Amino acid sequence: MEISLFQGDLPANAKAKHYSLIVFDWDGTLVNSISRIVHSLKAAAEASQLPILTEEAYEDVIGLGMPEATMKLYPEHANSHEQFRNQYRESYLIAEAKPAPLYSGVEQGLILLKQAGYRLAVATGKSRRGLNRMLNQRAWHDLFEVTRCADETRSKPDPLMLTEILDETQLTAEQVLMVGDSEYDVAMAAAINIDRVAVTYGVHAKQRLLDHSPIKCVDQFQELVNWLVDIK
Repeated sequence: MEISLFQGDLPANAKAKHYSLIVFDWDGTLVNSISRIVHSLKAAAEASQLPILTEEAYEDVIGLGMPEATMKLYPEHANSHEQFRNQYRESYLIAEAKPAPLYSGVEQGLILLKQAGYRLAVATGKSRRGLNRMLNQRAWHDLFEVTRCADETRSKPDPLMLTEILDETQLTAEQVLMVGDSEYDVAMAAAINIDRVAVTYGVHAKQRLLDHSPIKCVDQFQELVNWLVDIK
């Protein structure tokens, strides 16, 4: 679906903002794909004859790069890691024939933020191939100025992908806000003194997110949008 700009008047103070660039995590922040990822991880474990773990264990690695997630899930099964990753990609690709739903208010919210003058970016644990496929499905390539994926840099919570985004956009840490649902997102931002907002509807509990001192927690995406267009 092609994106059309938000119709209607923007709030009077929408351009009175502190941040220039908003960096979003993908899974669990913009896209409600958690159950799909968990199902695919479990299917990959079954196909690879690995022990089946709890749903909570699989949820906990969402946001990491695939090699890092595999190591955290199955540290004692190194010989099966490659097979597990390949099986996961196959299972998830089948599931993604129908795109995972967005969280409520995400598409219009992103459009409103862009029209308000914010620059938008993505920092994700997904592969480049996977993210590009999803951007193509939603015709979202023009929505984000820059994107970084775990397979082309270091996985979260290492802050390298954010450092690379700063370099590419020629911005300072003070001009950037990170938005994510996992402790990997907020820890990554905290490591280089980037302000962060935690969304509480994703994979990690609010207390885990609070341990990394987000400047704000939001329970709905629209709450984030309203705050960003209101801050001066």
